Parts: sequence; C-alpha cells; structure tokens
Amino acid sequence: MTGRVFFPSMPRYRKSYLRPDLIAGLTVWAVLVPEALAYASIAGVPAVVGLYAAVPALVLYAVFGSSRHLVVGPMSATAALSAAIVGPMVAGDPVRFAAMSAALAVVTGIVGVLAGLFRAGFIAAFISEPVLKGFIIGLALTIIIGQVPKLLGVDKGSGNFFGQLWAVLTRLGDVDWRTALIGILSLAGVLAFKRWLPLLPGSLVAVVAGIVAVHLLHLDAHGVAVVGHIDAGLPDVGLPTDIGLSDYLALVGPALGVLLIGFAEGLGAAKTYAAKSGYTIDANRELLGMGAANAGAGLCSGMVVNGSLSKTAVNGGAGARSQVSGLTVAVLTVVTLLFLTGLFEKLPEATLAAVVIAAVVELVDFAALRRLYAVWTSQLAGIYGHATRVDFISAVAAMIGVLVFDTLPGLFIGITVSLLVLLYRVSRPHVARLGKDGDRWVDLTNHPDAQSPPGTSVVRVEAGIFFANADNVRDAVLAQVDPDTTTIVIDAETSPSVDVTAVEMLVHLAEELRARGVALRIARDVAQFREALEAVDRSGSLPVYDTVHAALEAGTKPDD
Repeated sequence: MTGRVFFPSMPRYRKSYLRPDLIAGLTVWAVLVPEALAYASIAGVPAVVGLYAAVPALVLYAVFGSSRHLVVGPMSATAALSAAIVGPMVAGDPVRFAAMSAALAVVTGIVGVLAGLFRAGFIAAFISEPVLKGFIIGLALTIIIGQVPKLLGVDKGSGNFFGQLWAVLTRLGDVDWRTALIGILSLAGVLAFKRWLPLLPGSLVAVVAGIVAVHLLHLDAHGVAVVGHIDAGLPDVGLPTDIGLSDYLALVGPALGVLLIGFAEGLGAAKTYAAKSGYTIDANRELLGMGAANAGAGLCSGMVVNGSLSKTAVNGGAGARSQVSGLTVAVLTVVTLLFLTGLFEKLPEATLAAVVIAAVVELVDFAALRRLYAVWTSQLAGIYGHATRVDFISAVAAMIGVLVFDTLPGLFIGITVSLLVLLYRVSRPHVARLGKDGDRWVDLTNHPDAQSPPGTSVVRVEAGIFFANADNVRDAVLAQVDPDTTTIVIDAETSPSVDVTAVEMLVHLAEELRARGVALRIARDVAQFREALEAVDRSGSLPVYDTVHAALEAGTKPDD
C-alpha cells in the first residue's frame, strides 16, 4: 500500500468537485435507504439494522479505501450469506440473531483489516469471473424465491432453492390478493423506472407509494404485513452483547467466505469505475477499507457490508468525483435515523420484497452463461474434450452448488471445480508438430503446406512443463517417433518454465530415444528453462540450442 494513510481516494480535492459530489450523494441516498431496509430483511435482522450498518461503512471505507466511486453498504449476496451462517447458530432467537449478525460483521472486519495489512489482495485471483458469475446467478435466484412469499402473502417454505420453489407453487391457492396486488404493482413500478426513467430512484418512489397506500386504504388492518416499529435514533456502539469468545472463534471460518465474496464483488465494481475515470485500484487498500467498513458496521449494531455495483453505478452516473459523495450519503442516512424512521413503519413487506427482487433480478444473467458455453473451437475440443468449456462448467457448478447446497458451499464448489478443470487442462498441454513456412516454424495443423525435414520431428509444448503434465508431454513426444525418425527437436519458446520432475522426464526421454537411435534436442529456451536443465542435468546429456536449425544440424552429426 502506497500514498496517503487516510482518505487515499481524495489526494487533490477541488472546489469544482463539491457540487457533483453532493448531487451524487443525494441520489445514492434515495436508492440506499429502501435497499438497506430490504437487505436487512434478507439477512434476517430488523430493517433498521441496514441503516445502522450503512453509516460507519460509508465513512470508514472513505477513510481507508482506494476507490473514488465505490459505495459500500448492505448487499444482497453478503446479506443472504450472513443469514445462512447465523441462522443455524441461534436456534430462532431473534435477539441473538441480531447480535450474532453484528458479531459476524466485526469478525469479517478484523479478518479484512489483517488481510489488507498483510497484503493478501492476491486472493481475489482465486475467484474467477465465471465462478463469481455462476455464484451470483444462483444467489440471485435463491434471494428471489425467498422474497416471493412476502410478495404474494403466503407462508415461506424451507430448504434449498428447489424446496422453497415447491412450497410457493403448492401454496398459490393461499395468496392474499391485497398483498399480491401491492407487491406486483410495486415490482412493476420499480422495473418500469429502471427501464424508462433510470435516473429517478424507482425504489424510493415505490416505497413512498406503498406507505401512502397503507395509510389511505388501511391495508395493514386487512392483512397486509408492514415493516412495523423502527427504532429512531442512532445505534448503540460497542461489541454486541451476550457474544462470547467461542462465538467469535466459530465465526472466523464463515467470515473468510463473507470477506471473499464481498471483496471480489466490491473489487470488480471499483475497478470498473476506476478504469472509466483513469485511476488505479489498490487491492490491499480495498481489503483494508472493506475490513474497516465491516468492523465499524458490526460495532454499530449493524450487519456485514460490501461494495455495491448497482449503487456505484448510480454514484458514477450522477457525476461523483470522490468519496465526498459517500460521506454525503452517510450524513443523510444519519438524518434518516434521527428523524425519518417513523415514515417507514407503514412500509408494506410486499413492497420491500419487490425492491429486493427488482434489485437482484438483473443479476440472473443466463445470457452470460450462454456466452461462456459458446467459447469453443474444434481444435480446443480435440485437445481438452469437455474441459474446453472450463469457464462454463465452473459457472454452472457454482450456480447449482448455491441452489442445492446453499451459498458458501456453492462458492467453494465453483472454485474447486474451476481449479480441478484447470488442472486437467494444464495437465494436457497442446503439443504441436511444426513445419517450416519460409523462415518460421508453424503448427502443421493450421499450416498444412508447411514442410518438415525428412527424418525429423519438431514439436512445441504450448505451456510450461511441470510435474502435472510431464507424462503427457512425454507420451506426445514419443507419439512423433516412426521408423524413419532420427531427430526430435522440442521448440521451448512457448514453455517459460520447467520443474525438477519435468527435467528428469526429459533426461529419461532422451535416454529412451537414444536407445531407439533417435536424438532429442531442445531449442529456443526462454526464461529459466536452460538454468533448470543445467541445475538438474549436470552431465549435459540434454543440450539447449539457440535455434531450431542449430538443433537439427547438431542432431545429424554421426556421433549422435
């Protein structure tokens, strides 16, 4: 981490930034308040907890984070994950549920701060974009099906996505028509604003309309569920009560999963808008900022938080220039807690469900899965078989894992499948047979007119050679030998690395070929290839040549 210790995203603030930052802050506030209330319901805690979490998260991220545009607060993915983690630990006790949710935020924050200080930003590389895409799609579907009962006024089922879906389908006869009407109208309204009036806060309009409808038509007296009492004022500050050391220790493992998901999602949003505005993001700073935001949220009776792509888009679209916009949102949220909570007590839960569904429905991106499936060529299929579609397989594995086994297992299933398929692919590198086309050595598969000198075979391993693929490389080279072969040259230009296992394989391969009357040569080494060979093959039985031509000439000498 370099640069300023505090407020690194605002090193040269100008007066001209203030107006657009204030306007952006007001715009984001109009979106954040209803969504924070909604995401708190996903997390299984009182709606006001979402606002409690937002204030310290926005302030502390501005102090430590590196993005000028990222908006941090409660989000659907981490809220759902929080509920899944805390639920089994509290046995249905709502007071302890809220306390453990705050404790999870504290532990996630501590882990994030430590990860940032120890420069662990590289962990984002372990969640590929396809895995994250599949995870988000599965999570979005799970969130949606979890909100449909509130939207329709029916009892919620239990279990995984399919269990909850079946419960909804079997209870359609119990739909409360008033609840369903206000829920569907709210959902249609929010989606319509997103489609035709994207600059207006459709979520806030739907919330206000729902509250007005309850007041005018007394819908709460006719069975329409409302949010109910919301405590006005600022939250208690400090560690959550009645949470012991054993509880905190039990949350460390789950907190890693929460941090990983929140960090990956937030980093993606931060990088997107940094690229548009011409500045860079420090991944370690992002860990530190996200950790501080979570710790602050937990200490203020809140819940886990992370960076929001949708609210960051609102922030950037409204003209934000720095984190002053986020600080503006924090101030307006404090005003809401002090003076405006009473307005939201008559908010229909069906409207809140509509806000959640509208916020996550755009994340159900099946078109992205189709694009991943389309990444295929006949040549790749000939090399890797079904593993050609590694990204599609990983995304679908993560999605199905979430739908069947829950959120955190789904993420790790996706990561595991991604790594396994990747290992399968790297264990089967493409070994191309080369021919000469003018002054170039090219793949005969793509250039069938290229010529290969009689009695020789020039091959190119298009990957580093190491323990996982050494046997496959050996087999591919041996497959080039026919009765007329006298020399085989391995063009190492596309093999930037070689380990001890691979060097020993090459030495043994040279001995085996020599016994058949075939010379093995290495040409055009790169990186540390030659040094690794010399360190292991001290006898020099496998020399390296600067060019393929030199290797071929050496291979025709009688003493070979």
